[in-house]
Amino acid sequence: MALIAFSALLVLSLGFALIPPTAPEPAVPPFSEQARASALAETMRLRAASRQLAQDASGAQRQLYSRTVTLLTIQARALALPADAAAANASPAPEAAAPDAAAPSPTGSGTAAPPSATTATVPALVAGLSASGKLRLSHAATADGGMARLLSSVGTGQLLQAVALAQASGTPVPALPAAPAPLNKPAVACPDPSAGGAEPSAGGAEPSAGQTTGLATASAPATGRASETAALARVVRTESETVYGYQVALTRLDGPAVQQARDLLARHEALVGEAETHSRFNCAPVPPREPGYTLNAAFLKNPAPGLASLEAGTLPVYGDLVALSEGPTRAWAIASLLGAAQRSILWGSDPGPVPGLVLDTSRLPPLPPSSSPADPSSAAPPPQHS
Repeated sequence: MALIAFSALLVLSLGFALIPPTAPEPAVPPFSEQARASALAETMRLRAASRQLAQDASGAQRQLYSRTVTLLTIQARALALPADAAAANASPAPEAAAPDAAAPSPTGSGTAAPPSATTATVPALVAGLSASGKLRLSHAATADGGMARLLSSVGTGQLLQAVALAQASGTPVPALPAAPAPLNKPAVACPDPSAGGAEPSAGGAEPSAGQTTGLATASAPATGRASETAALARVVRTESETVYGYQVALTRLDGPAVQQARDLLARHEALVGEAETHSRFNCAPVPPREPGYTLNAAFLKNPAPGLASLEAGTLPVYGDLVALSEGPTRAWAIASLLGAAQRSILWGSDPGPVPGLVLDTSRLPPLPPSSSPADPSSAAPPPQHS
C-alpha cells in the first residue's frame, strides 16, 4: 500500500509539473486606445480608397482626390504611434488587398469589413468619410482629454471633406450631426466664493491653444476645475471679440457678404450666451464683456479676410474646451468646433486636416510602409459605444 501510494503521488506530481500554467487573458485596452486604433484603421482604409480614385482621375478631379489623400495621410500620422510602424515592419509583408479591406465597421461594432476587390467610388468614399467622421465625434464625447481633442479634430476634418467631395462631384451631401439640445441651468447652488470655496481664477491655468505639438496623442492638457474654468473663459472672450469684429465689418461690407455676416453675427451672439450658460452650469465665473477691441487697419480696409482669421482663431479655443471639459459641455464644444470650421470655410479659410489642433507634421510618426496597412485594431478591438 505504501508503494502504491508513493507511486500515485509521484505520478501526480510529475503531471502537475508538466502541465503549463494557463496564460492570463490579455488586458482589455482602455477605451481611448480602442478609439484611436479604430480611427487609425478606418482612416487608412479611406486613404487607400482615395488613392485609387486619384490614380484613375485627371485634372481637377485628380487634385480633389489627392487633397483627400493628403488630408487622410496627416490624420493617420496624427493617430499613429511609433509602435504601429514598428509592428508593421516586424510583421511579414501583407498580400495586396483592396482599398476597403480589413477595416473596422464604421458603426463601431467591432466587425471587420471582409476583403473586397470592388473599385472605389465617389459615393462610397463620401459615405465612408461621413460615417467615420460621425463615429470619431461620438467617441470623442467619452475619450480621455487629449484623445478627445484629437478624435474631434479628425472627425471634423473628415466630415468637412465628405461635404467638399459631395459638392464637387454632384453626390448628395451627407447630413452633419445635429447640435446638442440647449443647456438648462440646473437647480444646484454653486459654492459661495466668500465661504472659502472660491473657484480658481480663470487666468492662472490657461492652456496655450496655439502651442505647436508633435504627437497629438501626447499633448493631453492638465486636468482640473482650473483648466476647465480657463477654457470656458477663453471661449467667452474669443466669441465676444468675434461678435465685435462682425459688428464693425457689417459697416464696411457690401453685396452678398452683408447677409452672410449678419447671419453669422447672430450665431456668434448666441454662442456667447451659450458659453456663459455653460460657465454657470460648471460653477465657473463668467468673464465681463469688454466694450470694444482693437482691430488693425487691414481688417478695417478689407473685413472679409479678417473675419476668416477671427473664425479660424476660434478653432483651437474650442479644441481646448473639448479636451478640458466633459459631459454636456464637451458635447457642446465638439458641435461648436464643427460649426467654427464650417464658418471658416465660408470666408475662404482652410481649417486644415485636424481643425482645432495645431500640429508639427515633422514630428509625427511615419505610417506603416505597406500600402495595405496593418490593422491596429487587432491588438485593440474597435470600441463599443453606447
